[in-house]
Amino acid sequence: MSGPGGAGKGTVIRRLVERDPLLWLSRSWTTRARRPGEDEGAYTFVTKDAFLEHAKAGGFLEWATVLGEYYGTPYPDAPPGHDVVLEIDVQGAEQVLERCSPVVCVLLVPPSREDQERRLRGRGDSEDHVGRRVELGELELERGRRIADAIVVNDDLDETVDGLAAIIEAARREPKG
Repeated sequence: MSGPGGAGKGTVIRRLVERDPLLWLSRSWTTRARRPGEDEGAYTFVTKDAFLEHAKAGGFLEWATVLGEYYGTPYPDAPPGHDVVLEIDVQGAEQVLERCSPVVCVLLVPPSREDQERRLRGRGDSEDHVGRRVELGELELERGRRIADAIVVNDDLDETVDGLAAIIEAARREPKG
């Protein structure tokens, strides 16, 4: 699942994983500081040196720089029989689509720019960061629409989770290839 900051990826994915015991969330690494109130397990928080060393060793499935911070997904090691869920930005989704198959790429979008700004502020982002995230989000939406198998507007959490669960079930019924 990809999308701009403030789309609600983390919230939606947590609900999906709680609901579906066959989903496994791969935890990403980041060099940014933990936000106030953010769960310690949201990311593996590392220094830039540690991140770059891991990247140089080929330890990431995908990684990108976003607003001066590094984000990356180590190669997933899911339990057998589980489907891997990645919470990534659009740059990361593009890399995963190049390297993996089969993949279902979902673009999660906020219902409006105002909702996106409100969500970013609600998680503790500064006004400057909110402005930069919203601006970057416009570019991410443009790129994400080109690669997504499905685009889901996150305007009602329960409906969004239901819709994503249906997308996952449909993908599981498709022949692998």
